[in-house]
Amino acid sequence: MIEDDLRAAFARHEPLTPSTGPLRAAIDRLAAVRRRRRQRFQAAGVALALLAALGVGVPQLRPDRPAADPLLPGQSAGERSEALNVLLLGVDGFGEAPSYRLADSVLLVHIPADRSRPYLISLPRDLEVSIPGRGTDKLNSAFYHGAGAPRPDLDAGYDLTRQVVADLTGVRVDAGVVLTFAGLRKITEAVDGVEVCLPKEVRSWHTRRVFPAGCQQLDGAASVDLLRQRRYLPDGAFDRDRNAQRYVDGLIRRVVAQDVLTNPARLAALLSAAGKNVTVDDDGLPLTKLAAVLPELKSVDPVGLSLPAGPSGDNAARLSLDPKQGPAFLAALAEDRLAQWVEQHPGQVNRTR
Repeated sequence: MIEDDLRAAFARHEPLTPSTGPLRAAIDRLAAVRRRRRQRFQAAGVALALLAALGVGVPQLRPDRPAADPLLPGQSAGERSEALNVLLLGVDGFGEAPSYRLADSVLLVHIPADRSRPYLISLPRDLEVSIPGRGTDKLNSAFYHGAGAPRPDLDAGYDLTRQVVADLTGVRVDAGVVLTFAGLRKITEAVDGVEVCLPKEVRSWHTRRVFPAGCQQLDGAASVDLLRQRRYLPDGAFDRDRNAQRYVDGLIRRVVAQDVLTNPARLAALLSAAGKNVTVDDDGLPLTKLAAVLPELKSVDPVGLSLPAGPSGDNAARLSLDPKQGPAFLAALAEDRLAQWVEQHPGQVNRTR
């Protein structure tokens, strides 16, 4: 009796139920846009990472803008380029061990307005920062909070980290790249290895491999192994940041030596190497424009720097901005005076060679 009444009720109200067609069509459209966006990110990621590291004038790659429109805020078409800041995030284990979603390598590539040379600025992973909606936490956890679970999103993780870095440094982040260690391994293999020059021997906590002091050619697996190390290093995560700078220096030199940006076959190999293990914030810049522009830098030899930081009170697991050098360093970065700051603080330069 009850079942018959229920069937009759459903039959009476079924004509009143809205059609699911429009909703499903909207979901399909959103999914298609998301797939196209992800494909564009995957295809452009490596090119932007390489071009950004080499100092290409990214805002100048937008010819579709009206001539009267400023290329950057406050800049007219006839004025010189402004400084650029590109955020590079290295994510440990993403895609291989989904439980790891921390951006343990946070590198800000600063390209000065005079295009003299790039500055590789390491931001400590354990730096205590304010994360919107999450309170105070370590810098590397910003990516985790943004990416979410159980299916982490590279784009969302980058977006929140970018906001935190911009708030921390006071500079505009013009573009950025997220690269997992799986993607880094594939890119390294695509350029037939990267030479890394170490000032001291490094022993791997994970594989027991020994990396001797001096310059050495590393394949993809060895590069990932080296960049994961901090436990046996005298300065722990600080030394790992310096090794990341040395790797980027070696990658830049490798790309330049192989003419990757002017060799379609080599460029195509790199574009497909990282696959889903890379994403990029390119602000709509077309890949063809990125690939067609030659680096503007007068020198591709980077200057390695670290944001001045030290222990945070009684919490040895966290760091805070150095009260003396930190504000001065950030002011020099915001005012595009890093060359002057380096002259005044030569001991703060991380040697990559």
